[in-house]
Amino acid sequence: MTESPPGSDPGVIVGDDGLARPAWAATDRLLRDYYDTEWGVPVTDEQGVYERISLEAFQAGLSWATILRKRPAFRAAFDGFHPDTVAAYTARDIERLLADTGIVRNRQKIEAAITNARATIELREDAGISGLVWSFKPADTPHPRTFAEIPTSSVESVALSKELRRRGFVFVGPTTMYALMEAIGIVDTHLLGSHRRGSSGIWPA
Repeated sequence: MTESPPGSDPGVIVGDDGLARPAWAATDRLLRDYYDTEWGVPVTDEQGVYERISLEAFQAGLSWATILRKRPAFRAAFDGFHPDTVAAYTARDIERLLADTGIVRNRQKIEAAITNARATIELREDAGISGLVWSFKPADTPHPRTFAEIPTSSVESVALSKELRRRGFVFVGPTTMYALMEAIGIVDTHLLGSHRRGSSGIWPA
């Protein structure tokens, strides 16, 4: 990897493939692949949104790289994050998950995933989890040139957090919900100099 040439966006690093990425996605192969193929790509299906809410909750206090490396184990342990299956988990399942060294063994977060699966099912009678989350899409998106210019929450993420809590969800704070909104394409916080800016099809570059 080489640093950005003089005069270019100071927030990105140009790789040996000639593509500009933020520093967090420039060196680690797993993060780079995730950034190039998944982060910011619209997710609108129930299971996909529920999985990402769950993983964002598990990420709280940890690095995203840690969660991403454990994602295959998470998917195996939580039956692919199928809401109906997880919603039916019992105390025995909680103990099974607490003994699983492949995931983050935090009882509160494990119980939150189960609680949120049940809340996801309840939302089917209304707009559904995807419809609800996407209803908080803002009228505009940030235009950051550097990492420091990327918000960590917004009016919309605060409102989404409040509404999800009202609907029975837990571990859905405003910062966690803003990270979700970034991850599933509701906002585009790709740096202006990044080759992925505007790639969601939701927002122009």
